[in-house]
Amino acid sequence: MSETSNKSHDNSQLPIGFALGLTYRKVSGLFQHRLSPYGVTPEQWSALYQIDRSQGLIQKEIAERTGKDKPTTTRILDHLEKKGLIYKKPGERDRRSFLVYSTELGKSVIRETTSIEDSVTEDVRSCLTDQEYDKMLELLQRIRETIGSLDSAGRQTEDE
Repeated sequence: MSETSNKSHDNSQLPIGFALGLTYRKVSGLFQHRLSPYGVTPEQWSALYQIDRSQGLIQKEIAERTGKDKPTTTRILDHLEKKGLIYKKPGERDRRSFLVYSTELGKSVIRETTSIEDSVTEDVRSCLTDQEYDKMLELLQRIRETIGSLDSAGRQTEDE
């Protein structure tokens, strides 16, 4: 084996952002491939799943539950609406906001694809022990919380 190929298998020196991004793209790509017959992306699926679980969410709640910003959430909801998977109703208290519901087609897509998401999770779990998997989730949550509490200069924000 050449020195170059040895280095390509040594991931211990990868920057954390690169390692997380690479792993995310691999898992997301697998999920996207398996979802492709249903015509939805992993991001669309995540929003549709949240909408289906809690009918009548507002856009802000969907954005928070999926970890997306408002413009991205708007784009995702527009795509889901065009595909006939969701519909929007004006809010009763605030006409500027709208409540989002899954259609029968959207409910059907979630029923048929939840097992696909489960299979991707099982594929990830297959290379880890139960303890390693639980620890990985704990560590990822700790990283999210720590990074989420930093300002753009990397300083701890006051509300934490």
